[in-house]
Amino acid sequence: MKQLAFFLLLLLVACSAPKTFRKFSPEEKSAIKKYTKLINTKDGWYHVLITTSMGDMVVKLYNETPLHRDNFVSKVKSGFYDSLLFHRVINNFMIQGGDPDSKRAKSEAALGDGNAAGANIPAEFRTEQNIYHKRGVLAAARDNNPEKSSSNCQFYIVQRKVWRPSQLDSTIIKRKLTLNETQKKLYTTVGGTPHLDGGYTVYGELEIGFEVLDKIAATKTGKADRPEQDVRMKMFLLNEVKK
Repeated sequence: MKQLAFFLLLLLVACSAPKTFRKFSPEEKSAIKKYTKLINTKDGWYHVLITTSMGDMVVKLYNETPLHRDNFVSKVKSGFYDSLLFHRVINNFMIQGGDPDSKRAKSEAALGDGNAAGANIPAEFRTEQNIYHKRGVLAAARDNNPEKSSSNCQFYIVQRKVWRPSQLDSTIIKRKLTLNETQKKLYTTVGGTPHLDGGYTVYGELEIGFEVLDKIAATKTGKADRPEQDVRMKMFLLNEVKK
């Protein structure tokens, strides 16, 4: 009878344990534990750990962009990004990844056209809420579709550092941009890519790992801005959010 009760207890524990897309290694479990302690997992935001061959980063996802947030969370939970590459890297601009074709791509393969099953994600521009392309933001890549809808898997993290006021003024004129005072202050104190505002959806931001972002951005690249040495990623959801 005691053996039966013990078996039922083990079964109950197994059934209540959170399911993951695969068994995590001891190193992965340690990283998840480490970064879960470093952030506030009860702040109402989703937080995602991005481990790479060049270091770790943590991003939080904006609640103001629920379509992009939920799509990203779903893919992280399913293991979609497991072992994909940062396939396009431009120093002093951004790092891009999430192409499913990159998982087993040969070194000479052209990347950037891959997509996940399903439709694009409708644009969620939130410039009226002061969500701009500041340094460290997570944003959705897209093709040249007229609706400016987003890829349902490819993303980029803005790396561009602080602009000198004269640099920004020159770019405003050259690109015929219209920036408000909030944007001007942001780009001259934090950095970012002002010409992308209102054209691509920003749906999160980097919390931990700016030095890793810079390290990846500075890696040597070849054709189509692809790193000569593969930079792979793995992603892990650090918390759940009650809706």
